[in-house]
Amino acid sequence: AAGLRQMRLALRRADCLVERRHIPLSGRNPALLEALGIRPHVLVLNKMDLADPRRQSVSAGAGPGGGKPWCHRQVTASDSPVPVPLQVVPMVARLVANGPRYHRAESSEHNILVIGVPNVGKSSLINSLRRLHLKKGKATAVGGEPGITKAVLSRIQVCEKPLMYLVDTPGVLPPRLGDVETGMKLALCGAILDHLVGEDIMADYLLYTLNKQQQFEYVQRYGLGQPCDHIEPLLKHVALTQGRTQKVKVLTGTGNVNMMMLNYPAAAYEFLRDFRAGRLGRVTLD
Repeated sequence: AAGLRQMRLALRRADCLVERRHIPLSGRNPALLEALGIRPHVLVLNKMDLADPRRQSVSAGAGPGGGKPWCHRQVTASDSPVPVPLQVVPMVARLVANGPRYHRAESSEHNILVIGVPNVGKSSLINSLRRLHLKKGKATAVGGEPGITKAVLSRIQVCEKPLMYLVDTPGVLPPRLGDVETGMKLALCGAILDHLVGEDIMADYLLYTLNKQQQFEYVQRYGLGQPCDHIEPLLKHVALTQGRTQKVKVLTGTGNVNMMMLNYPAAAYEFLRDFRAGRLGRVTLD
């Protein structure tokens, strides 16, 4: 709620919104669209190199929709041989030039608000634009887990011609997720901390998704004889083959005895990490 209030205040001097997503549909936050939907909007879908090319139609339908008068453009890594950072600035400049700027009509600079759910690479996008157009180092902290950006930051210049500033914002999740499956997809993409959901539960849902989409590259990856219907045999195999064990104290009649046991949470984390790195094939969760 605090992050959304800060973003509403920053919106007063914003000319355009750049929204970043990992997941085409489940990665949307309706609260952001309702609160900030009065400005031109550029949607940047990242991680497209990890998406299933057979399911590109899902990504094509990721726009705001709903019959609202949005000035909307979509950028993905597969749209063009031109890298995404090279597409963003000219696209934003065209949207701002063709749309009403109200009280900012006399200003020559462009103020852009970067929005999205946690851990989708908003800060990374700003840093890459800054490196590309200004040849300067990163200006905002990045990390591999949600919550690195805590508050709406000051303006960061990313381009000289046109003069363009981007404002990094904290990731905001809806107060209530539409359903459990949406929450699991967001967790798999790192928008929710793993331990809040449980690595074993996430691994179980990931296995279900891979089997449902007939993505069986995990069978070859882990040297299995055939696909698994249940997560326990898969995690046991991963733990055994990759040496994921832990020392546990067991109380016996003669005292405490140290025993080595399979570390199922570590095996589940390995399974999740392989998915996020694309080692289990190209998968679109929506």
